[in-house]
Amino acid sequence: YRDDDDINDVASMAGVNLNEESARIMATNSDLVGTQIQSCKDEPFLAALPLHKRILETAKKLGITDVPAEVVTFISHATQSRLRAVIEKVTVITQHRMESYKDDEWYEQATDVRSQLKFFEQLERLEKQRKDEQEREILLKAAKSRSRQEDPEQARLKQKAKEMQQQELAQMRQRDANLTALAAIGPRKKRKLDAPGLLSIGGEGAGLCGGSQAGLGTASPRQYPRQKITRVNLRDFIFYMEQEREMSRSLLLYRALLK
Repeated sequence: YRDDDDINDVASMAGVNLNEESARIMATNSDLVGTQIQSCKDEPFLAALPLHKRILETAKKLGITDVPAEVVTFISHATQSRLRAVIEKVTVITQHRMESYKDDEWYEQATDVRSQLKFFEQLERLEKQRKDEQEREILLKAAKSRSRQEDPEQARLKQKAKEMQQQELAQMRQRDANLTALAAIGPRKKRKLDAPGLLSIGGEGAGLCGGSQAGLGTASPRQYPRQKITRVNLRDFIFYMEQEREMSRSLLLYRALLK
């Protein structure tokens, strides 16, 4: 039956020598030959004893008296998987909230809430300034009036006008004292270490004189990469619970909304 074997031998028809391929594989993975591979120890995510006690308390209410250790391990792994899924989804929500589309050419700004709030704050400030000016004018008129029969309200207005003038005078004195102190101190001078071009990266100091001071330019601080931290707040978690079907009507969501 040699002819039939030659026809059915696909490897030889494709021009592949199995002996050479086996030798090549053995030569490539020679470091793995003879090694023993074994599975890692199954470590539960949650503490086994408190979890087993909690499961037994729940199982006794349903008429179950014995819970094997495999159930505890399975519930522990299920909790780990569920917690990982929740953290991944909440992280995606947080990253989406932190994204900025100001520089994106496919988006245009429709409203600017910050500018609107600043505008309203400016209106309130102008309104308050206008009311203060009116009150100041009333107090000044009351202070300049010299009627012989003064009622208690007129006396109170005069006392208040006097206090306002004293306060304005104290503020003017404080402002003048600050300007005088700043003029006496003079402009702030930059330190030599703050001057640009003083230290070169990995080289000698450019603005230092003397051989003993040249070594200060060689020590450049190491730049460690800052790890990006994703901060999840309560609003992100509330949004996640509102999107989940099993948590959209839960008591935990209502408690979170009340906080």
